[in-house]
Amino acid sequence: MKEELINTNGDLSSTDAEDTVKETLEKYEKYVNPGFAQLMRILGTTLEVKTEGVYMYDTKGQKYLDFLSGHGVYNLGYCHPKVVKAVEDQIKKIAQTSARTIMNKPMADLCERLAKVTPGDLTYSFICNSGTEAVEGSLKLARAATGKTQIIAADNAFHGKSLGSLSATGRSVYREPFKPLIPDVDHVPFGDIEALKAVINGNTAAVILEPIQGEGGVICPPDGYLRAVRDLCNETGVLLILDEVQTGFGRTGRMFACEYEDVIPDIMALAKALGGGVMPIGAFIATPKAFAPFITDPLLHTSTFGGNPLACAAANATIDTIIKEDLPKQAAEKGKYLLAKLNKLKQEYPGVIVDVRGKGLLVGIEFADEGLAGGTIYELEQQGILVLHMLNNPKVVRIEPPLIITYEQIDFMLKVLREAMEQNKSLSS
Repeated sequence: MKEELINTNGDLSSTDAEDTVKETLEKYEKYVNPGFAQLMRILGTTLEVKTEGVYMYDTKGQKYLDFLSGHGVYNLGYCHPKVVKAVEDQIKKIAQTSARTIMNKPMADLCERLAKVTPGDLTYSFICNSGTEAVEGSLKLARAATGKTQIIAADNAFHGKSLGSLSATGRSVYREPFKPLIPDVDHVPFGDIEALKAVINGNTAAVILEPIQGEGGVICPPDGYLRAVRDLCNETGVLLILDEVQTGFGRTGRMFACEYEDVIPDIMALAKALGGGVMPIGAFIATPKAFAPFITDPLLHTSTFGGNPLACAAANATIDTIIKEDLPKQAAEKGKYLLAKLNKLKQEYPGVIVDVRGKGLLVGIEFADEGLAGGTIYELEQQGILVLHMLNNPKVVRIEPPLIITYEQIDFMLKVLREAMEQNKSLSS
C-alpha cells in the first residue's frame, strides 16, 4: 500500500528552503523522471513558489525577471487579476460540464470572441486543451474536409509532440524514436515557394506552416511568402493551416502574425497565451467550408475536458484584456525598441552574436555556437533573468517577455546581457 500523502498543501513557509529543494528533487528522481532529475542536479535548479506580473520567485526568495513567458504562454504576465477573477467567479458556478447534451455558455462566448478577433471568415471553433491537440484536430479536419491525405509541412517546423503533430514537426531528434509516424507527411524548406509547388499534388489535403518559425529559431519568411502560399493553395484547392500557437494573441505586434500579409487561413491552430497564463486551453478555428465535416457529424472529433467552462472563462477574460490594453500595439512598439538595441549589441560583439531577428516581442538571438548560447542563458539566470534556447535550434536564445514588460525592465535585461557578452567575448577570443 502506498504511503499516505503528506505536506501537499504547497505551504513552504515553515520548511527550510534547501530541504524543500532536496525533497522535491528526490521525488522527481523517484516518481517523475530520473533523467530529468539528473539534468536538474547538473543545472543546480531552483524551486519556484510564486509568480506575479513579470516576476517568478523561488524558494530562496530570489526574484527572476521573466523574458521567457513559458514559451509564449504569459502574454499578460503571471496571474493577471482580470483573468484570475474570471476563473474564481466561474469555479463557484461550474468548472467542468456535466453532459455534452447541455449547452455551455462560456464556451459559446469564447467561440464568438474567436470568430470576431481572427481574420476573415474563420467562424467555427473546436476548443481543446493544448497546442499539440489544436494541431492534431486541424490535421484531422483537413483530411476529412478534402478526402485527401498528404500534409505538407516545413523543415525545422515545430507543431507539437503527439503523433500527428510530431509528424508535421520538422526536427529529426524528436521524430526518429517514434517512426513510423503518420503517413503522407512531407517537408519542404521554409520560405521556398518553388519547393512547395514541386511537392503539391492531387492528393494534397493541406499545407501547415507557422507564420514565423518559433522553436526553429525565430525564422521569419521572406516578404510575400505567406501570400504566395495562400495563392498557391487557392489555385490547387489545398487547405492552408496556420499554426499560431506561439505567435497568436499579440505576440508579434499584431493580434495574429498572418495579419502582416493579410493572409486568411482555412484553419488556424491556437493555444499558449489563450488561457492568460492561468488555465491550459487550445483551439482550432476554421472557415465554414473547411469545418463542414464536423458540422455533418458533431461527434467526429471530441474532447472530455476541451471547452470546460473554467478554461473558457480564463480565455474570454484574456481576449478582452488583450484588446482593452492594446497589447499587440505594445508588443510592436517595445519589440521595435528591443530589436534596435539588440542589433546594436550584435555589431559590438560580432564574434559572439551571429544574428538577431524577430517581430514584436518574439525575438531570437543566434550565437556563434551552442556553448555561447548556453553560457549566456546561465549568466542571465544568475543575475535574475529567465531566458532559454529554442527547442529546434540550441544556438538561438529566445527573448520572449510578457507583453506588459516595461521599457525599464527591457533596459535592465539589456544591461545584464551586455555584461554576459563581455564575458563571452573573452571566452571566444
